[in-house]
Amino acid sequence: MTMRPWVWAWAAAGLAFVITLMLTSGRGAGELAYAALSFGAFAAIVGLGQMLVITLGPGNVDLSIPACMTLSGTLALKTMGSDPNTALLGLVVALATGFGVGCVNFLLIWLLRLPPIIATLAASLIYQSLAIWSNRGLRIKPPEGLADFATGRFVGVPNVAWVALILAVIVWVILERAVWGRWLLASGQNARAARLAGIPVEAVRAATYLSVSVFAALAGYLLASFSGGAALNMGAEYLLTSIAVVVIGGSSIAGGNSNVPGVIGAALFMFLVVSMLNSYGAGAGIKSVLTGTIIIAIVIAASTRRSRQ
Repeated sequence: MTMRPWVWAWAAAGLAFVITLMLTSGRGAGELAYAALSFGAFAAIVGLGQMLVITLGPGNVDLSIPACMTLSGTLALKTMGSDPNTALLGLVVALATGFGVGCVNFLLIWLLRLPPIIATLAASLIYQSLAIWSNRGLRIKPPEGLADFATGRFVGVPNVAWVALILAVIVWVILERAVWGRWLLASGQNARAARLAGIPVEAVRAATYLSVSVFAALAGYLLASFSGGAALNMGAEYLLTSIAVVVIGGSSIAGGNSNVPGVIGAALFMFLVVSMLNSYGAGAGIKSVLTGTIIIAIVIAASTRRSRQ
């Protein structure tokens, strides 16, 4: 019996955890697990959104995630202004920003018939410019209560990890049990056949691009609260990471297939690999090369498996 793809992502995360502990002589296991759950949560949130887009089929990917995170976090913090009892207002602003980003992205794709890669990449330059203009070099701290939540824990598990888990469960239920989930999978497998079957393919596509932007906005809001401010480059590392966790997690880059548990396992794996490299004193360049190599290897392995089948 062939194991499910998400098992490999979790197995790789477990192996990376063990190797990292061996490099540190077994010290700090609890701290490493806590850090993996905390930082892996942000990768998981954006990865879930990117997974939905990639499920739409070849050519569908959102490259505006980093800029959306930065813009949403910046506007949310600027609205709250470190004032107490404004966390909910900041969340509304962040999610509204993500919704607006998703609308613009889809309109560029639908009305102008631009490839998603070009549309979201071009739009991201605008979003990043707006973030720079609204930030203007100021570093506004989040309200104390919000910062405490973002950096706090419940029953020993980071609060941001609980948020990621709840979102993962919601996405899994929608994909497995809801009509929209079936429409998304059908659209990704064969858009033309889905249209002939009466599925509103463009509506599904619109909802998907809105979803990924809202997820990125939520991640930006939480990351800015977690790190004590919205830096202009805070979302940069999540461009490659959001794609990597989807591929490593076992979702098909050809579309029509998604893997929620795999995204969570791959997010943990990505952080643990970075921690392992840090233990060796490797730089950011090595991390990027290794991530790219892993993605290429998995794509080749998946293509080989499909050809054999």
